[in-house]
Amino acid sequence: MLLQAKCNGCDEIYMNLGDILSPAQIISEMQASNRWEAIDELINNLVQTGKIKPENRDQIAAVVKKRETSMSTGIGFGIGIPHASTELIYEVAGAFGRSKKGVNFDALDNQPVKLVMLFLVPQGQFQKHLHTLANIAKLLHKTEFRQSLEEAPDADTMYRIIENQSGGATGTAR
Repeated sequence: MLLQAKCNGCDEIYMNLGDILSPAQIISEMQASNRWEAIDELINNLVQTGKIKPENRDQIAAVVKKRETSMSTGIGFGIGIPHASTELIYEVAGAFGRSKKGVNFDALDNQPVKLVMLFLVPQGQFQKHLHTLANIAKLLHKTEFRQSLEEAPDADTMYRIIENQSGGATGTAR
């Protein structure tokens, strides 16, 4: 499934989840027990994988947590999608985490979150932000896709599942 992010002023016409992630940006067993720890764990992954600069870590975490405070991004079905836009990045960045025990995310359905997709979009790319959010949610709402991710043995397998569902490495840049 392509994440179609058609918008004026965006660098890319098409994006997909497989292009946002790599196996290194997937945590197959998160340690977090709540949404704040989950956000920190995923942001730490983005620092470790070089997607965000270490000196920007705290500022980016604050922006994501501020967004999360306004309304939980636990959208139900065991899914959390914390997200924000920031001037501290220049391209969409994301990290994906799985918690087999579940994370308290203050989700809309009051159920623990098992799959967390954190993504960041450069400031000023509002349409890209909305399209990315909508398409990630649409993809994660597919029951078979979620179950495959929950049952996958490791991050590499999870990445292959994501790539197969989202058409990874097919994004068209301008």
